[in-house]
Amino acid sequence: MLSHWLVVVGASAGGIRPLIDLAANLPADFPAAICVTTHIPAYSPSHLPEILGRAGPLPASFAQDDEPIRPGRIYCAVPDHHLLIQDGCLSVKKGPKENRARPAVDTLFRSAAYSAGTGVIGVVLSGLLDDGTSGLWTIKEFGGIAVVQDPRDADHESMPTSALTQVEVDHTVRGQDLGALLVRLVAQAPEGTGRITVDQDTQHRVETEVKIALSDHAFRKGVMEFGKVTPQTCPECGGVLVQIKEGGFTRYRCHTGHAYTGDTLLVSVTEHVEETLWRTMRTMEEAVMLLENTGREFAEAGNGWLAEAYGRKARDLEERSTLMFRDVTENQRLSVDRLKDEA
Repeated sequence: MLSHWLVVVGASAGGIRPLIDLAANLPADFPAAICVTTHIPAYSPSHLPEILGRAGPLPASFAQDDEPIRPGRIYCAVPDHHLLIQDGCLSVKKGPKENRARPAVDTLFRSAAYSAGTGVIGVVLSGLLDDGTSGLWTIKEFGGIAVVQDPRDADHESMPTSALTQVEVDHTVRGQDLGALLVRLVAQAPEGTGRITVDQDTQHRVETEVKIALSDHAFRKGVMEFGKVTPQTCPECGGVLVQIKEGGFTRYRCHTGHAYTGDTLLVSVTEHVEETLWRTMRTMEEAVMLLENTGREFAEAGNGWLAEAYGRKARDLEERSTLMFRDVTENQRLSVDRLKDEA
């Protein structure tokens, strides 16, 4: 267990502004450590530590694997690596993606809850979809404090709204007021002695999911025991998905380790539909080109009736390809937000 508070912050689209506000409004003697995970493309460099270090008095840096966690510092997730908490140290691992992201917010939050229990404050900021909800639920289950940016203050309200809907949140706050709130919260000792009693199934599952994110083998760790096997398959690898219930929240994990909320899975499935339609259309157009080329060869060889037969088949397939193109361009990537807008 840590001897000081641990603040874990998750953000996605629109999250830089409240992160800068947070860094700017913390004192130099802030007595807690802060770990930040944002959705960073694997191919893109991140300048977040530099930005946050300039914004306020606390030093900010990328997390280093096995680095001891110290108060008064901001640790940022490394692109294409999960940031986790383990035995009072940071872990930087390339485990399976969660919610199509690496680093993922839920991964950090879940490991923090398991490692530091009542000494954790989880913060969900602006972002799309619902990464962070499961992790914040876990923080509450293990006795920590849940904080969410006011959706009306967020550039993108989906992540805060999802957390508020599914988790018993302790504080809802504007980004510019977050620093002052954290200063008040860490001024008092954490409740209890560290961990609180969590039901055995939840304890075992969270422990296992933390190990999976640390790059352990999911199937060998018993992921298939987490819940009901579903007809859905993992969009990432095609693996079998099991359904996990957390309060009123449902999410999914495949036997190789990839994890999804229901909304993220819906987005992934509809994207896969579009990708499949494009591949099918490409194959049909290749067949049209082959039929036309072969028909020309027959015509040059004086076999007119066969050339005409190949031409008719090419035209027929080209018409079907045109219909397929319309299906591709009209395909919608579904999500909770889109369905709410349509309703």
